[in-house]
Amino acid sequence: MADTLRDTLYALEIQVWDALVSGDGNADGALLTEDFLGVYPDGFAGKDAHVQQLDHGASVADYRLSAVQIRQTGPNSALLIYRADYLRTGSASWEAMLISSLWENRANRWLNSFSQDTPLTGEGVP
Repeated sequence: MADTLRDTLYALEIQVWDALVSGDGNADGALLTEDFLGVYPDGFAGKDAHVQQLDHGASVADYRLSAVQIRQTGPNSALLIYRADYLRTGSASWEAMLISSLWENRANRWLNSFSQDTPLTGEGVP
């Protein structure tokens, strides 16, 4: 079951990243719980802030996800943990971070309720 759950949540996480690339705030918002909380290097952000970053278009030009792991945290929740290498729109430099993304099955639908992004520095950056 862990592989199936991992594949399901990984596919949903890809949809979040694809929304960042396409600048589709509606697609992004549809994957987040109303009480979503992001913990980022610049502070906390709720669902509105996550979606509003796309008000002026794409925020990411390209990305690669790797080292994907899953930790089931309960019967209706799991933590997807991975490395993201990404290129911000308008930038020439790739960045890297480790992400822990909590997904919850609410009313038979998996939604992202929490994300913590930890930037990689030094040798870990591409």
